[in-house]
Amino acid sequence: MIPTDEQRALQETARRFARERLLPDYQKREKLGVLDRDLLAEMGRLGLMGVDLPESLGGLGVDAVTTGLIAEELAYGDFNISAVPVGTSLNGAILLRHASDEIKQTWVPRMTRGEAVIAICLTEPRGGSDASNLQLRARRDGDAYVINGEKTSITFADRADAYLIFARTGRPDEGAKGVSAFFIPYGTPGISRTRFDDVGSAIIGRGSVFFDDVRVPVSHRLADEGKGFSQVMKGFDYSRALIGLQCIGAAQASLDEAWAYAKEREAFGRPIGQFQGVSFPLAEGQSQIAAVRQLCYHTLALRDAGLPHTSEAAMCKWMGPKAAFDVIHQCLLTFGHYGWSKDLPHQQRMRDVMGLEIGDGTAQIMKLIIAREKIGRVAVQY
Repeated sequence: MIPTDEQRALQETARRFARERLLPDYQKREKLGVLDRDLLAEMGRLGLMGVDLPESLGGLGVDAVTTGLIAEELAYGDFNISAVPVGTSLNGAILLRHASDEIKQTWVPRMTRGEAVIAICLTEPRGGSDASNLQLRARRDGDAYVINGEKTSITFADRADAYLIFARTGRPDEGAKGVSAFFIPYGTPGISRTRFDDVGSAIIGRGSVFFDDVRVPVSHRLADEGKGFSQVMKGFDYSRALIGLQCIGAAQASLDEAWAYAKEREAFGRPIGQFQGVSFPLAEGQSQIAAVRQLCYHTLALRDAGLPHTSEAAMCKWMGPKAAFDVIHQCLLTFGHYGWSKDLPHQQRMRDVMGLEIGDGTAQIMKLIIAREKIGRVAVQY
């Protein structure tokens, strides 16, 4: 893929911000464990939040490929901060397609300014991969729905300003057909939340969200009743490609640092990069990252062209985190005993990308999606 002049200009803005503002304090932010809202607002002022959303609502109106370029550059500086604009692109698109005008006009500009973080609530305690088998209930009561239940393993659980939730409005045996989607601002009576102590991505704040007789106006339902899962989930093909690029961005940062170290560090009277045992594993990692990167941009180009890309998006989602983890691990080993120290960022990047081997769809589910695209429902195994 060869970027256009306009794409290069936006990419350069993101690159400069990532390397000058994000990268120096990447590890410091993990220790603080706080999502820096001032930093998000700064990104909003630079036009780096929701770049694919309409200009009338604060975005730049660019295509999916350009959005991917920016996501990759931001993840180079801070994998976790890059999750916010990726979520803004996903959630903003969902609101544009399915929300009322009032919700769109109020919330999308807040998201593009970096003032609001939206959390998608799908996973429940009894299962994450079995996403359509939901127990959270939304009961119709006049001009509102009353929602009860728990969502867990929610990204931005205790950080979010609003929640996009999936709840069962139909019978339990209806599966995905009985699921509806709702938009609920935090502060609505009956919502409480917790935060987990995770291995990585500390500033993101994964946790549980509880709904206790939460009343939601009918106007806050997204899409048709009983069709939230099938209609709203279509946007996830887009975010899966962006997630792949997030992981690639983080891996590229570690690769660049490892290559530089291989040129400077000497052993046996010469730079260690002259030893094939050092340079060849890095060359393999560079090749793997380049291949996954091209797959991700190909997927986004298919989306821009209005062509099917479900299978390709699933490939991005399982290959991106795995390749990134393996490459970052090798970079850590390249630094030897120094790499084992928390003074260097490789261990943090490795922990951060590992979370997406689980979150937003496991590798096994992504492979099942690919198999279904090839041979249909016969690919389902119980």
